[in-house]
Amino acid sequence: MTIEAILQTKSADVTAVPRTTTVAEAVKLLADERIGAVPVLDGDTVAGIFSERDVIHALATHGAAALDQEIGDVMTAPAITVSRAEAVLGALSLMTRRRIRHLPVIEGGRMIGFISIGDLVKYRIDRIEADAEAMRSYIQSA
Repeated sequence: MTIEAILQTKSADVTAVPRTTTVAEAVKLLADERIGAVPVLDGDTVAGIFSERDVIHALATHGAAALDQEIGDVMTAPAITVSRAEAVLGALSLMTRRRIRHLPVIEGGRMIGFISIGDLVKYRIDRIEADAEAMRSYIQSA
């Protein structure tokens, strides 16, 4: 099971923002899209990730003035990334070790997808349920 399988279940459209986006604009985007993080681009390259945690850290450090800052100044960088060939369990392990919840999927230096820990957990649960059903069917047919 690889990240490729996850990407096949998701839309190819990824919401991303340039590093010059203000914190206030990014917060509005997170709220409007009901998402917890967004990749930050520098041209076509993923420069970092801007998440709810970054909002809290920026507000705690800079107060309300943080809302006028560019997210390039407060994002988590560099972004930790995976390839489409990465194993799902490997990506889950990476997220657990690094205490992160989102990973850009990179191929040829460009982002081709963005996955969350929720995407990976859902995929694993679906696979476990399918395996359990196959086992039940096998036992019943014996």
